[in-house]
Amino acid sequence: MASSSSQDAFQDSAAFSLKDLENLRNLRSRSVSISSSGSSARVLLRQRVAQLMARIEDISSDDEIHEEVSHTLDEAFLIWGKKLKNKWKELRLHLVTWNVGTASPPPDVTSLLELNSLSPATDMYVIGLQEVNSRITNFLSDLAFDDPWSIFFMTVLSPLGYIKLSSVRMQGLLLLIFVKHIHLPFIREVHTHYMRTGLYGYWGNKGGVTVRMSLYGHTVCFMNCHLPAHMENTEQRLDDFEKILEMQFEGENIPSTLDHDVLFWFGDLNFRIADYGIHFVRESINNKRYSLLWEKDQLNMAKKSEAFLQEFIEGPLQFKPTYKFDLYSDVYDTRERKSLFWFNEKKRKPAWTDRILWRVKNLCQNASKEGKFSGEEQTISVTLNNYISHMSYGISDHKPVTGTFGLELKPLVSDPLVTLNPEGEWSAERDVLISYSAVPELPSSAWDWIGLFKVSFRHVNDYVTYAWVEDDEISSNKDSKQVYMSAAEIPDTGGEFLLCYYSNNLQSIVGVSQPFQIRPSRTLTEKDPTQEESSRMQKSDNRESHNEAEF
Repeated sequence: MASSSSQDAFQDSAAFSLKDLENLRNLRSRSVSISSSGSSARVLLRQRVAQLMARIEDISSDDEIHEEVSHTLDEAFLIWGKKLKNKWKELRLHLVTWNVGTASPPPDVTSLLELNSLSPATDMYVIGLQEVNSRITNFLSDLAFDDPWSIFFMTVLSPLGYIKLSSVRMQGLLLLIFVKHIHLPFIREVHTHYMRTGLYGYWGNKGGVTVRMSLYGHTVCFMNCHLPAHMENTEQRLDDFEKILEMQFEGENIPSTLDHDVLFWFGDLNFRIADYGIHFVRESINNKRYSLLWEKDQLNMAKKSEAFLQEFIEGPLQFKPTYKFDLYSDVYDTRERKSLFWFNEKKRKPAWTDRILWRVKNLCQNASKEGKFSGEEQTISVTLNNYISHMSYGISDHKPVTGTFGLELKPLVSDPLVTLNPEGEWSAERDVLISYSAVPELPSSAWDWIGLFKVSFRHVNDYVTYAWVEDDEISSNKDSKQVYMSAAEIPDTGGEFLLCYYSNNLQSIVGVSQPFQIRPSRTLTEKDPTQEESSRMQKSDNRESHNEAEF
């Protein structure tokens, strides 16, 4: 009897599976109806798949139906994968952390930024520096003008189509973010912050600087830290980092640091290798037996015991400890130094002080739901492609560290707030027109403006000229508006340019035109060469006085 009932049960399950198999073969056509019928059809599909999974357990791998079901499921996943890939976007991020020890920029950073790499082009550069020269004369100069490091990286990256999206500095800590033009309309709500932790919070030689943003609708935060030095200060490092994590950005509806979808934490974190003596550490490094040192790395040990660190991820430390080196050398600390009370102070033990970690919000919670159908979809993921040090740079006693990441995300924002383009052929011989259209949700302002930029512009204020969207408007209808620019402000020499719409309320560029050509003037000698610069200076003064009035 038992045998007979088992056979009947198998026949019932096989029959049901064959029926489901026919349904799976029609998955492509059904997916059309699912997308049109909404969430109820999606729930029905989940139920059918769950029923199929329950019956699959009754099918032996020797059964003829097993291979057919497997083949059909493979086809279904292939269809699903192609559809998913079309909806997702992959961005390439390159992060740099470097304690530059008050030095000036090196002659070349091609390898540091992987500018000759055969990999896909980088979409965003995030550069975190520590110990930028902050002597009082340098710091006051840098407050009035861009600091030498910012100018250096802008000079390198702007000809390649990157602009400085944001920067923040606190004494020797500097964080720079560069992006490709194409992403500008989809990066919004950019805010910066800093927190001092040196001298009980009154001095900024230690602490953190942060830039956060909405990237295609996902919240992303970058945090560059310089934590207390010396072997015995592990607890102080952890306490300071907890304080930095508590910083709050100014503005409405901005999440706390840990509530961002992705958080990158990097810098000179100053964690050391505990217990082992200097000779054992150096011998392990010479023999490339880095794994012997990992378990005594203070950060690795803290991640096992401190709850707030356990969701942070780091790639394998497959490179030599990055501190402390003789200048312009790949030799660890050999110099004899004078201390306050004695000579020949003990040499520093090598350590992985310079690190890059990241955290994806709810990654652990979602992982715990594996195997269950959940209404929550993971819409962003981070993949580490490369995590290395760069031994050829010797301007400081630290070696720079870089991490290259793939950021896969499902865009929650796919259309720019403003679409704009130049009208007709442009030259400096006549006034020109710009057409633009904005979505209804754009929080427009009388202080919004459209800038004319060279394609290699460095930052948002590096415009050639601009037009106020209200004061310079000449026509308007429900679909689009037009503004004009005076011929006197158009460059005589011509060249390749683009237009950007700047939103005053959002404090960011929300629309970028395609690059276009301005025809060189045929009457270069007839125009006063100082007229352009005078007009631009006057407009710049107007914008700066408006900004001062606001703040």
